[in-house]
Amino acid sequence: MKSMMREFKEFMSRGNVVDLAVGIIIGGAFGKIVSSLVNDVLMPPIGWLIGGLNFKDLSIKMKAPMIDASGSMTDHVVTLNYGSFIQTAVDFIIIAFAVFMVVKLVNKIKRKEEKNQTEPPKPSNQELLLMEIRDLLKNAK
Repeated sequence: MKSMMREFKEFMSRGNVVDLAVGIIIGGAFGKIVSSLVNDVLMPPIGWLIGGLNFKDLSIKMKAPMIDASGSMTDHVVTLNYGSFIQTAVDFIIIAFAVFMVVKLVNKIKRKEEKNQTEPPKPSNQELLLMEIRDLLKNAK
């Protein structure tokens, strides 16, 4: 039991696990922000532009509700809510684009760092002059 706890502590203390946890938390919050952006900011004007349509109300009734003789509902209506699907698809596209832009930025930074690491720094004018003097002294012997 102690070895399992020690192993668990080692696992949790790794930087990757903490980074992953932070990423998941921030991703969840980002998802909520994007959902609000789509549901509350983007879709209402789009719906208004195409005739006052509310995408959440878009559905196909597959089965009507069953009502008994007393007027109470015995079976619920079954609908295919494709409007909610459209909003969720727009959410996904926005999130996917945002993730793409972040990955693109990270890759650009990594390429720049790799380029800086692979090219040795150029010697200064003083170092070049000292190398020439060294080479002349070697050839003079």
